[in-house]
Amino acid sequence: MSAEPQEGAGPQRDVVPPVDPTGTETAPLDVVVVTGLSGSGKNTAGRVLEDLGFYVVDNLPPALLQPMVELGARGDLRRFAAIVDVRSRAFSSDLQESIEALASAGHRPRVLYVHARDEVLVRRYESNRREHPLQGSGRLADGIAAERALLTGIAGDADLWVDTSDLNVHQLRATLENAFAREGHAPPLTATVLSFGFKYGLPLDADLVVDARFLPNPHWVPELRPRTGQDPAVRDFVLGQDDAGPFVDRYLDVLRLLLPGYRREGKRYLTLAVGCTGGKHRSVAIAEEFARRLAADGVQAVAQHRDLGRE
Repeated sequence: MSAEPQEGAGPQRDVVPPVDPTGTETAPLDVVVVTGLSGSGKNTAGRVLEDLGFYVVDNLPPALLQPMVELGARGDLRRFAAIVDVRSRAFSSDLQESIEALASAGHRPRVLYVHARDEVLVRRYESNRREHPLQGSGRLADGIAAERALLTGIAGDADLWVDTSDLNVHQLRATLENAFAREGHAPPLTATVLSFGFKYGLPLDADLVVDARFLPNPHWVPELRPRTGQDPAVRDFVLGQDDAGPFVDRYLDVLRLLLPGYRREGKRYLTLAVGCTGGKHRSVAIAEEFARRLAADGVQAVAQHRDLGRE
């Protein structure tokens, strides 16, 4: 994803929501706090939320989060999003306290944590010739490391992690729309089935990892080698193996056991990572099949392919 690390240029409103000065009761708001690493795409995420009907404020100090939400709740807002990051100094503990206060007041705060790999962040900053907000007189890598350390607490409490390292803006939009476009107080669990190649490393945000390397590799079939797991011939080859059907069936049985428990525990987002050697054939076909079968079971499921085309 080619996200610009211009964290000050994101969505913002200059006109505050209309307020009834005589009102004392506030209705609960759907609140999304967008935070994460500088240069990871928080402003792009904010623009997507704005398109989904959220009132979005950029670079909001944590201390102003609750007053802004209460102000909006007294008006006609029902969906509010704030981009909060290290530009507000010493923000981490203040942000966690503000989120807890919102929940205690009856609002529905969720934290969206946007991040990317270090080498991706470095490349984005170098391409835009901008300075990291925590870089100071040191190196860019020092600023990124300091920010990761500062964000440890809030990252662990996030409701949704989005790694934009290998996402373009359209894939990021699809991910956020899948997570936030629904109305209602209790959104259903959303599943992302992510194919990947083990030789490129495990996805950092995977909740469950499935290894498809036990299946015969289409790479060794000359007519299938240049194709991908989205090609019908490769898909039929992978899913037509004797072990493939029972494997998918039994793992779906495991998921059907897990998903109700995840919902009871308040988990709303699940990333199921399916890996093969290079992320081109087996994992792609299996991930597509998992997503299709989960959708047939009524789960909000989308297939994404991290390493497709990477070779």
